[in-house]
Amino acid sequence: MYTFDYLVFIGRFQPFHLAHMQTIEIALQQSHYVVLALGSAQMERNIKNPFLAVEREQMILSNFSPDEQKRIRFVHVVDVYNDEKWVKQVKSLVNGVIEPNSKVGLIGHFKDESSYYLRLFPEWIMVELDSLKDSISATPMREAYYRGEIQTEFFPVGTIKFLDEFKETEVYAELQRKYLIDDKSNLN
Repeated sequence: MYTFDYLVFIGRFQPFHLAHMQTIEIALQQSHYVVLALGSAQMERNIKNPFLAVEREQMILSNFSPDEQKRIRFVHVVDVYNDEKWVKQVKSLVNGVIEPNSKVGLIGHFKDESSYYLRLFPEWIMVELDSLKDSISATPMREAYYRGEIQTEFFPVGTIKFLDEFKETEVYAELQRKYLIDDKSNLN
């Protein structure tokens, strides 16, 4: 028996790494379904958000068994830069993929000041995790990726395969060019 009907995990997953995977594995142990709220789901790519939401769905699902995949749902959250509107959007999207009167929780960990959003959903029970995988951060992974390196020690197999294939695309070449030209501080 699960503690929750649904656990919501909010993230950009740019790219999906081992700490993300570990969080979903924990969520799957505690909840019948996991709802991944994919942040920055607008259609334009940039060096901070190189992968579209549908690509991130594929990248994430490639790391899980068919049975686990059936228990993972996605919602696409676009950036609105207003906490009140953003929270309303997340709740509305989540409510669109869950059954009424479900027991819903929010899973995550307070990594730094950017994690304040976890406190914006008081009606969802918080499942706070300790820092996973030595607090790995996607920012240096993206920087290495734009330099042509895939730091395989931080990624599950499906993500490595996705990143390898994406590296062969014109989209990657364009993002890499922008990264090498632009101010590298825009990656956070």
